[in-house]
Order: sequence, then structure tokens, then C-alpha cells
Amino acid sequence: MADSKENELTPITVITGFLGAGKTTLVNYILKEQNQWKICVLENEFGEVAIDDGLVAESLDAPEDLITMDNGCVCCSVRGDLVRTLGQLATRRKDFDAILLETTGLADPAPIVYTVQTNPKMSDNYRIDSIVCLADCKHLEAHLDEAKPDGSVNEALQQVAFADKILLNKVDLVTAEEKAKLEARLRTINKFATVIETEKSRAPLDRILGLNSFNMESILSYDPNFFDDEDEKKIHNLELVQSVGIKFEGSLHAQWFNMFMMDLLRERAADLYRTKGLLSFHGQGDTKFVFQGVHEQINFGPAQKPWKEGEVRENKFVFIGKNLDRAELTKSLMECLYKEGKK
Repeated sequence: MADSKENELTPITVITGFLGAGKTTLVNYILKEQNQWKICVLENEFGEVAIDDGLVAESLDAPEDLITMDNGCVCCSVRGDLVRTLGQLATRRKDFDAILLETTGLADPAPIVYTVQTNPKMSDNYRIDSIVCLADCKHLEAHLDEAKPDGSVNEALQQVAFADKILLNKVDLVTAEEKAKLEARLRTINKFATVIETEKSRAPLDRILGLNSFNMESILSYDPNFFDDEDEKKIHNLELVQSVGIKFEGSLHAQWFNMFMMDLLRERAADLYRTKGLLSFHGQGDTKFVFQGVHEQINFGPAQKPWKEGEVRENKFVFIGKNLDRAELTKSLMECLYKEGKK
């Protein structure tokens, strides 16, 4: 039932990326050249602002500007409050296959995700489908290396860390060696994102839209090798942001795990960009649990399919963030395993 409700919601794909990465070319391609998809492109004009539905937006004299293209796609400028714009589009949302929300300069999509998931007007009509980072293959390395004065994480690192998909654009402008080196680096920062190569922003839309790659179940489709401990294979990971996959067998003690997650999020929410998990709990029969989160905003619930008879109860966790200690995380999580005779 929940699945069919999910399918009725209009998917929103959030596009992040630097100026010059090819975003305008991508939007033009969607609006003017491709004919397979009817997409509503929302181009923001609010830059990096907090999107808070509790905030009273400046009143606009006229409804948002909607420009309809020959291929049925629509382009709209958001001049202020995202909730207001999406609310005005709700009556027309079934006209579109997807909504593309362009967020230039917004390194952290958490406010958008939070708004869509927690505001009833939004969650009754829309769902986050995926977060896509559009990256310029030629210049991304320099952006990733950019040092911030206070030692904090720069925007390029954050955008890569949050992404479900990375559109590596302008691959025709680099050598095979340069591209391979960059892709290896991207896997260190976020090895759970799918990297899709493009030239001139001609993105294969069926690989970035309508795939529900943001949902809790997405961890089930990961390659099992993603969870192997690679620490011994590489000398040292110097990236400020990295991804860690952890897996181990057994069933977790629900109370101990909840306490661990509460402590972790209280202390490290700002450092944790994305988290995902596949869990087996003691006393919950064959119910398989999944969760996924952005910072402290976590969605948790039963998976669509239970543990099969004879299936190994293997817990899997994904953490993407700043200053992660794999050994410490693994130790803390394994301390949450249920032990006979302990309460």
C-alpha cells in the first residue's frame, strides 16, 4: 500500500553543481531538445537561503512565471519560497513525469529534503527522487582541493558527498588518465553514488530521473563489495570527506542501537552528510529494517521484503561525512548486537 502511494507522488530530482559545470546546457537540453520526458524545471533565484516553511515568504504580486515549451516541459523561476511554488504547482503536477529543482550554489540540500519530507502539503504531493551533482570533469579536481580559511569542508566536497548520482560532464575535455584519477577520487569521497559520464550535458535522463534512488530501500541494491574494508588496500585516505561501509552478522538490540544513533546524531549530525542502514533486530521476527538520512533527518521503517528463510542476517551501514573513524564506528555498532542474557 505504502509503495503504491509512493508511486503516486511526483518525483523531485535536486540538481547541485557549480557555475560552469554545464547546468544551463543541461536545462536547455531538457527543455528544448529531448522529447521523452515532460519535466518541470524549477530554477531558483534565492541562492543559499534556509528553506523553512515556518518562515513567512515575501508576498508575490503575481503567481510564479511558468514558461511552457514545445515538448510539453515547463520552466519556472522560484523567487522566494519553495513551498509556495511547489504548492502552486500541486494541481498541475500530474502533467509532469518529474520535477527538476536546480540549486546552484546550494551545497547542502538538507533544507529542501527536510521541507519535502516533513511539510504535509509537500509530502502529500511530492517525494525526493534523487540528489544529482553535476560536475565539470576538467575543473572538479581544483574545486575539491580548494581550501577554506577555517578548515571547513568546501562546497564541491559537500555536493559530491550528498549525491546519489554524479553527472561527470565534459569528459571529452580530459585524458583517459585524468578521468580515471578523478573517478577514483570520487569513489573515495562517496563510493555509493553512481558516476555517469556525459558530454555537453547530454544526460541519459532515464538514468537520473524516476529511479527513486533516494528511498530507504536503495541500500539493498548496493554491490556487496562496497562494504569491504579497504583500509589495508590503500596507504592513507587524506580526504576530509569520505564514505565508510560497514557490515556484520547478527541481530541488534533495538534500545542499544537507538541510543547509539541518538548519541551519534547529537554529537556529529553536522559532520554526517548521508547515512543508510539495513538492519536485523532481535525480537522482530523476519522483519527487515532500513533507514536513510541527511544530517539528523532520519527516515526509518520496515523494508518491503522480509528476511528470507535461511538468509544470513547481515547488518549493513553507510556513512558519508567528515572525519569518520571506521574502526570506532564498527566497534560502537557491534556493541549494539543483542547478547543472550543481557538486557
